[in-house]
Amino acid sequence: MTVSRRYSDRRRFLGVGTWVVGLAAAALSLGVAAAEPDTAVGDASVHSYPDAVGEIGVVSLNGALRGRGAFFQSLGTNGRSCATCHVADQAMSISVRDIQRRFQETRGADPLFAAVDGANCPTGRQGVAADHSLLLKHGLIRIFLPVPANAQFTISVVHDPYGCAMTPGTGGQPVVSVYRRPLPTANLPFLSAIMFDGRETHMPLNVLSSFPANLDTDLTQQALDAINIHAQAARAPSAQQLSDIVNFELGVFTAQVHDANAGSLHARGASGGPEYLAAEMTALYYPGINDSLGADPEGQPFDSSAMSLFLPWADVQERRGDYVEQQRDAARRSVAAGEMVFNTAPVQISNVRGLNDNPALGSPTTFAGTCTTCHDTPNTGNHSFPLPLDIGTGHSALPSLESDPNIAAGLAELSGADVPVYLISGCPNPFSAGQPQSFYTTDPGKALLTGACSDFNRGKGPILRGLAARAPYFHNGAAASLKELVNFYDKRFQMNLTDRQKHDLVAFLNSL
Repeated sequence: MTVSRRYSDRRRFLGVGTWVVGLAAAALSLGVAAAEPDTAVGDASVHSYPDAVGEIGVVSLNGALRGRGAFFQSLGTNGRSCATCHVADQAMSISVRDIQRRFQETRGADPLFAAVDGANCPTGRQGVAADHSLLLKHGLIRIFLPVPANAQFTISVVHDPYGCAMTPGTGGQPVVSVYRRPLPTANLPFLSAIMFDGRETHMPLNVLSSFPANLDTDLTQQALDAINIHAQAARAPSAQQLSDIVNFELGVFTAQVHDANAGSLHARGASGGPEYLAAEMTALYYPGINDSLGADPEGQPFDSSAMSLFLPWADVQERRGDYVEQQRDAARRSVAAGEMVFNTAPVQISNVRGLNDNPALGSPTTFAGTCTTCHDTPNTGNHSFPLPLDIGTGHSALPSLESDPNIAAGLAELSGADVPVYLISGCPNPFSAGQPQSFYTTDPGKALLTGACSDFNRGKGPILRGLAARAPYFHNGAAASLKELVNFYDKRFQMNLTDRQKHDLVAFLNSL
C-alpha cells in the first residue's frame, strides 16, 4: 500500500493563513492544460509556464501571481521585492537563465544585483559581470553571518577568490560569507524548517497542534528579516504588510504539470501537478508523517515508497497503431520506473552528519537506505521532521582537501562554483570518538548559528517539487542539471545505478 493511500482516510485541515481545502479542490477540478492562459476559481488562480522540459504549474489560493500585494512591493531602499528572487515561472525561486537575461536587459541595474548580496562582495560594481559571477553563473546570493561568540571551533580562510570571505564584524566576531540559492516560496505548508540552515525556525514545526501558529510566526519573522537585510529597508514593514506576504506565500503551490515527452502529468491516473499538492497532500500532512527514523507521532511505520504520484503509469500498456501515443506511454513508464528507483534503489549512507553520528540510530558506520530515507514526506520530498544533514555538497572539491573518497567522487560530478574555502579546527571527529579533526568546508551550515561542532555543514533538503523550472540544484548551485545531481548521488552513496536507471530517475525528478 502506498503512503498517500495509507493516510487517505485521515484528512486534516491545518488552518494555515487563509488556505481552504475546498478552494483547493475547486482548483483541482479545473486542471491545467498545456499553454493555457491564466484562469481563476474564486480567489484561486491556476497558471502554467513553459520550462526546459515542459511546463511548470502554479496554483495561488490567496491572490494573483502578478498582484499588487506586499509580496510584489518594494519595501526597502534598493528596489527589491520578494518577487525579485521568487518568480512564478521559476517555481517561486529563480533560475540562472533568467538571472542572465535580466543582467543583459538592464545592464546589471535590476534590483536583483544590489551589491549587498547580489554581488560576490558588497563592493561589487554595478554592471560589471565579473563582480556578480556567482549569481550569474550559479544563481547564488551572498549570505553573511557572524561567527557565534560561543563557537566550539576556530575558523580561518584558505581560499578567498573575491577578497571578502571573512571580514570584521560590528560585534567583534568575524563575519563569514557563504553563497546559497534562494529557496522557493511555494509549498510552504510542508516545511519542517525555515531556510537552509534553519535560522528562521524560531518556533518549532514538529507538533501538529502548534504547527499552523508556529509556521505563521516563523514566516513572519523570515519576511521581516528579508526586507531588512536583502531589501535594505530604512524602516520596518507594517504588521499588515507582513501578514499579506505570509498569507500569499502559504497559498502558493508549484509542481511540474506537463512533460514534453510524457504529456499531462495528471493523465491516466497520475497525480502530478500543483493542484494535487494543494487539494490532497496538504490535507494529509502532519509533522513527522512517515518519519524514516521511526518517530511518526501516529505510530505509523516508515514506508520507503513515499512517492506514489506516477504509480498508475508503471503498467501503462502500449497502444497499437498510434506512434505518438506509443512514445508518450514509453515516457510515462520511464517516469514511473524513476519513481521506483527513488523509492527502492539502495543508498549506502556513510559519513553523513546527522545520521551516522546520530545516537538514536546507534551511530552506525554505514547503513543502507533509499532516497526516501531523507526525503520521507509523502509525494513532496522533504523530511517531515527537522533533520539537517551533511551529505557532502558543502565540502571542498579542491585537490587533496576532501578525505572521504566517496564524497570526492561525488563532488567531481558537479559544476561547483569557485567559492571561499574555510579550515575548521578544534572539533572532534564525529565518526571516531575522541579523535580531533580539522577539515575544510565551503559552507559551515547550521554551525554558523549554533557554534556547535556537531552542526558543521548540516542543512535541510528542499521540498522536491518544481525542480525542472529552478536549476541549478543543491544549496550552492553545484549541480547544473538533474543529470549532474543524480551522478553525484550515484557516486557519493555508491548506488551503482545503470545508465537506464539514471535516465528514468532524471525523468521522474523532472516530473515533480
